[in-house]
Amino acid sequence: MTDKNYINIDNLISLGSFEVTEAEKKEFEAELADFLEYARVIKSAPQHLAPASHAVEKEQLFRSDAIEPNQYLETLLRNAPALQGTSYLVPPLAGGAGTDEERRAEAVKGKDAVYEVVIGLEVHAQLNTKSKLFCSCPTLFGSDPNSNTCPVCTGQPGALPVLNTEAVRMAVMAGLAMNSTINKRSLFARKNYFYPDLPKGYQISQFEEPVCTGGSVEIEHKGKINKIRLNRIHIEEDAGKLVHVGAPGIWGSKASAVDYNRSSVPLIEIVTEPDLSSPDEAREFMIILRAILVSLGISSGNMEEGNLRCDANISVREKGDAKLGVKVEIKNMNSLKAIERALAYETARLEQMKRAGVPIEQETRLWDESGQKTYGMRTKEESHDYRYFPDPDLLPLEIGEAWIKGLKKTIPPLPLERKKRYEKSHSLAESEARLLMVNPGYADFFDKALGSYDNPRNLANWIFSELLSYESDFSRIHIDPADFSRFLKKIDSGEISGRIGKEMLKKAFTEKKGLMEIIEREGVKQITDSAAIEKAVDEVLRSNKKQAEEYQSGKSKVLGYLVGEVMKATRGKANPGMVNEMIRKKLGK
Repeated sequence: MTDKNYINIDNLISLGSFEVTEAEKKEFEAELADFLEYARVIKSAPQHLAPASHAVEKEQLFRSDAIEPNQYLETLLRNAPALQGTSYLVPPLAGGAGTDEERRAEAVKGKDAVYEVVIGLEVHAQLNTKSKLFCSCPTLFGSDPNSNTCPVCTGQPGALPVLNTEAVRMAVMAGLAMNSTINKRSLFARKNYFYPDLPKGYQISQFEEPVCTGGSVEIEHKGKINKIRLNRIHIEEDAGKLVHVGAPGIWGSKASAVDYNRSSVPLIEIVTEPDLSSPDEAREFMIILRAILVSLGISSGNMEEGNLRCDANISVREKGDAKLGVKVEIKNMNSLKAIERALAYETARLEQMKRAGVPIEQETRLWDESGQKTYGMRTKEESHDYRYFPDPDLLPLEIGEAWIKGLKKTIPPLPLERKKRYEKSHSLAESEARLLMVNPGYADFFDKALGSYDNPRNLANWIFSELLSYESDFSRIHIDPADFSRFLKKIDSGEISGRIGKEMLKKAFTEKKGLMEIIEREGVKQITDSAAIEKAVDEVLRSNKKQAEEYQSGKSKVLGYLVGEVMKATRGKANPGMVNEMIRKKLGK
């Protein structure tokens, strides 16, 4: 050890207040000497290279979006510290609903300021990939707890992530549809925090360099088109799910079971600027955003299954004030109604606190659906609390311009564009056009059927009045749009009546078969032969002389009864128009 690097080992041992043998003292002294030598070598290293968090001149790894069975699942479950079925158990977590003293504060008399609310949203959309973001486990909803897991998504030591190409494609599609800038280079970062549903102790996300920046979404609110600016869209993995035992939530539960099936499921987080000014406008934004994601085919948008989740940042300020107020984040809103109600409740609470002169603290609150109010959860974190840093296991994501241009050509019309087209080109009512706009499944069916059927008004009537009475989720509908077009053409041509058509539609849904298949099997065909119809009319008039005389005496309502009897005699196959005309002719009216 040189004089420059000399350390008095005896003083260190004395300060540490521990006893060591002479051999241990020498070993300790040698380790310190090595450490100092390493420090000297590092210090003398050349400094012309910029610091880097990743290996240089390495090739980005991708894998196909394929599901592969996990050969380690049984071993992982067998080695779990505590199990109930296939769920990992954790001890009960202490917690409480918090206090609402600030909400109960009395308004200060004379405080008549007018306030306005400012809202920004953070929306997590699950991507429709077959496998997870960094491993080959399936993303299926409703599987047995912890059955869709492997060493990568459960954070086992030594397991390395490999990025799913399909997730990147879907994120870029979202950015293109929302007019974002697609960054040619982006980084994955580790967001560090502890929670039982986060097996690695950090979440792989994007921070300083996301895949998409900027952008906007146009919504129609109170008769005006508002452009809601976006801050960013980034890719991240989902956490697991806590299932609370003995209570609907974590408070009051006896224990919490952890299901890691959702861990590492691919998400995009869409962060808006604080451009929303009311709870109902925030709800409308979510409706349009969901329509965009579903139209692109990158997310199912099912809030009940957690495919689409929203956190809201809300603050209030005096009207005319340019400075934003202290923001509060609201979590646990799992429906469009919940988003609107939670924001309305929090708006009233924050305004009441302002009027009462109660300081507002930056915090995270939970929406309680049963109580229809928010509860304090924790003080709000800032980004530095998560200790973001580039993930050393993942290289920077490089995206080529040619790939971006190719994807841009596949972007479908946006919701408001579709609505405008339905109203102007197809003469649909505003309510009908909106129903198609906010339900991309309906709109896709309508557009495809219209490709071979040129009567949009009649098509809309049958979809809204008949199809939707059998199935409201068109992702599950078994009837093909082309099949439906042929079906409507048969009705328009008079080959089958509308009444028969409705009967065939009912059978098609009951038996889960195509409409043409049902019609051909039943042999239904509208009778348009005048001789056959005349024969049926004559038989009905002979059997109903009293009603025929009543009609001739001026009781025109009897005509409906006589037509019905003919239709009954022909099992609904006679052309109603021809029956009507023939009865009138024979009875001289």
